[in-house]
Amino acid sequence: MKRIILFAIALFIFSHSNAQNAIKTTVKGSGKPVLLLPGFASDHTVWDSVVTEFNDHNELHLVNYAGFGQVQSIDSLWLPRVLKEIKSYIAQNNSEEWTVVGHSMGGTIATWLAAQENLNIKQVVVIDGLPGTAALMFPGVDPSTLTYDSPYNNQMLTMTDEQFNQMAVMMAQGMTSSPEHQNLVAKSIKKCDRKTYVHGYTDYLKLDVRPLLKQITVPVTIIAAGLPYGVDAATQTYKKQYSNLKNYDFHIKADSKHFIMYDAPNWLNEKLHAILDL
Repeated sequence: MKRIILFAIALFIFSHSNAQNAIKTTVKGSGKPVLLLPGFASDHTVWDSVVTEFNDHNELHLVNYAGFGQVQSIDSLWLPRVLKEIKSYIAQNNSEEWTVVGHSMGGTIATWLAAQENLNIKQVVVIDGLPGTAALMFPGVDPSTLTYDSPYNNQMLTMTDEQFNQMAVMMAQGMTSSPEHQNLVAKSIKKCDRKTYVHGYTDYLKLDVRPLLKQITVPVTIIAAGLPYGVDAATQTYKKQYSNLKNYDFHIKADSKHFIMYDAPNWLNEKLHAILDL
């Protein structure tokens, strides 16, 4: 009996130590802690210009998500596990106040974190991210009803690599202006684990932070892109999406597409200096 118990304990320890993580972090620089969350299908390299600018005076914690080229994919519950592990990461390093900066989906996660209890978050910066993306893409649809098993998802899963790569190139053209950066975005999409990309995006659409915005008490800065829809349309979208957030600072770059760190790095760093240098 004793031998069986010891074997069970050893098996548990082995399984736990070999459990695949949903995130991986890399720390660069020293100073005030800043958590940098990339968007969907992106990795930490999107922050290269920010790291170069700020690592002398800030401790930058760069996050990579499972399945997006830098971290091995996980079997299921992708975004719920990502959220849980990021929250735990902050909680385990809670001795100093955190600034959380997120791009796109990373911005959605940043506002979700700010709405959680007992996390030592000083402020949040959202870079072209919405709290309820599904409401923009599918108006009137309850995001909780979205499922993995859908015609669109099944089509995405059965695409050939060539078809998927062509789609990635087309998507990248709408997200950043220069061919060089379009190539970077397309490469990032292409190296994603296909199941993570497809089911993970469903997870993302199901995440609706809008009802939680009322719980946020820390300063929030939203930095938006004016392209492709124009400043007026983008501004109205943000006002509607963030209507439950009491106060926030809003900046918009009229001639930038979604990846502002690529299209307007100096402008973005100027805005971040005003926040991080406080």
